[in-house]
Amino acid sequence: MTTGITAQTTPGRGPDRAPVSPARRWGFLILLSLGLFLVGADNSILYTALPALRDQLHTTDLQGLWIINAYPLVLCGLLLGVGTLGDRIGHRLMFTVGVTVFGLGSLLAALSPTATALIAARAVLGVGAATMMPATLALIRQIFTDERERNTAIGVWVSVAVVGSASGPVLGGLLLEHYSWHSVFLINIPVAVTVLIGTVLFAPANLPDPTRQWDLASSVLAMVAMVGGIMTVKELANPDRTAVLLVSALAVGTVGAVAFSRRQGYLRSVGREPLLEFGIFRNAMFTGGTLAAVLTMFIMSGTEMMTTQRYQTAGGFSPLEAGMLVASAAVPAVPASVLGGAFLHRLGFRTLISGGFLLMAAGLLVGLWAFAHAPLAVFVLCLVALGVGAGMVMSVSSTAIIGSAPESRAGMAASVEEVSYEFGTLLSVAVLGSLMPMFYALKAPEAVAHDVDHGVNHPVFGAQAVAAYDSAYQYVIFIACVVALVGAVVTARCFRGNPRGTVALK
Repeated sequence: MTTGITAQTTPGRGPDRAPVSPARRWGFLILLSLGLFLVGADNSILYTALPALRDQLHTTDLQGLWIINAYPLVLCGLLLGVGTLGDRIGHRLMFTVGVTVFGLGSLLAALSPTATALIAARAVLGVGAATMMPATLALIRQIFTDERERNTAIGVWVSVAVVGSASGPVLGGLLLEHYSWHSVFLINIPVAVTVLIGTVLFAPANLPDPTRQWDLASSVLAMVAMVGGIMTVKELANPDRTAVLLVSALAVGTVGAVAFSRRQGYLRSVGREPLLEFGIFRNAMFTGGTLAAVLTMFIMSGTEMMTTQRYQTAGGFSPLEAGMLVASAAVPAVPASVLGGAFLHRLGFRTLISGGFLLMAAGLLVGLWAFAHAPLAVFVLCLVALGVGAGMVMSVSSTAIIGSAPESRAGMAASVEEVSYEFGTLLSVAVLGSLMPMFYALKAPEAVAHDVDHGVNHPVFGAQAVAAYDSAYQYVIFIACVVALVGAVVTARCFRGNPRGTVALK
């Protein structure tokens, strides 16, 4: 889920800009928001669809994780570089290409006959989302020249990003209530076509800047490093792991990371701007904001996905009911994020970020008790507390990242901010999504240890399988709780020198 305010380099130069009428710019903002909504919703819309995919495509747990993760993995790997590419060829063109690729990826996903084909289609969706996302804000900055209007438009942009991610499980559940899993992708196509037509009618002129340089190699190497790292994590948590695959994944991730680092050094040596300047992390506030973004999404995405799975698989919930349940955590994050930004000058970074992590930890810890011993309403209240705590952290961590970076690194900081949220989701699905079946296999009867759906419905071992699955769910929620406590401690240390939020935005 992308929630922070990104500030890509403003496209074009002053003399090239033509005034845009109020009707055109606000109409185009609606179109940009529709595109951004698709990007956010597709990050979480499949949380409620995994049981249906297991039934109809016969996906394994590992394939299910790759179906979820292929999208944010490609999105994460490309985000560092596509903003600069947009500066070079024009953000209107980038947005148009991104929406087109996203629509085609949605069609491929809906028509996928196998799990492998669906994973590939989700990767195409990631390409479209990565191409589209930075262009949305760059175009807002281009057409809204009045500062007050631009701030309002950016506020709408942030809200749509949050609402899109929050509504994914509910939208997926609603569609699955009445249609097959194909519908969660087919719904994207008419929206994409509408946005494309509207772009032709309302979008400003394309303003390329051929002097800007784009480094494809760095983006590819970043993705290679992420794929290797995520595959390593998944194999480590796989009880049926193979040494060859584990070592190969570790080698690919290590080589990709080293090559990426050396590539950035080479770019500096020849006078070109690297995608990532590692020295920027020496700033404690920048590092604290980045860690806060990663850990918040790790906690939220993992909790949402595991909760929808548990209540559908072992709780008898429909996809819509499961989506509504996790919405009790996602929806409160929106107003909490707005209020966090509004009161930052009074409460400061440390209070809001570390306090938000403590509230998340409290919600998860009490939720563990409520899950086993209290009515569902109490568990829902714990999810609400989790969402409020996450919202307190999200907008403020973005401010810390963007505001603490030097002016010369503003675009780079914006890219890191975007990647931080996506990487948190990516890491959560890989780690918690891999640990859940592993914990289940450790406790379930051997006859059903590797088949959750068969286990919970087994005429002999059903009760034991449900107990094992509930135990596995509690383990992963406890891990999320520990991560929240670690986040509180680490961010309190990072922001101890500036607890009141006195950073000056550049």
